[in-house]
Amino acid sequence: MVPLCLPCAALAQTFTNPPTVAAPIANYSHVATIPAGSDLLMLAGQVGNAPDGTLATGVEAQYEQALANIAAILKSQGATPANLVKLTIYLAEPIDPARAKAAREKAFGKAAPPSTLVYVVRLARPEIKVEIDAMAVRPKR
Repeated sequence: MVPLCLPCAALAQTFTNPPTVAAPIANYSHVATIPAGSDLLMLAGQVGNAPDGTLATGVEAQYEQALANIAAILKSQGATPANLVKLTIYLAEPIDPARAKAAREKAFGKAAPPSTLVYVVRLARPEIKVEIDAMAVRPKR
């Protein structure tokens, strides 16, 4: 894995953009890995973009895709949803709690990391209704 931030290589910190999710639309990386006994995975906020970059329609479909993106990023880093230690969910419109729970269980199984849900007026673009950021740990490689 080649670090995107070459000066960071000396610190063993890496930033990567897995090919299994859409490329970043601005200056950020999807994953920052900071080893310290365990590797800490800091995931950039994921929206409902499919791997081809298309945005899912509607808050529930975007929520499901954002969760799938988190699972794909974790897998690309040798982790699973069981490695999640924090989720922050930002919603720009309400979502049915039962459907949200079902989507989360489908994507993450029994994983139940600490989570925060925040309703916001708007996200980065008006058509984006969901953004989820996550932190995970994995054993040091």
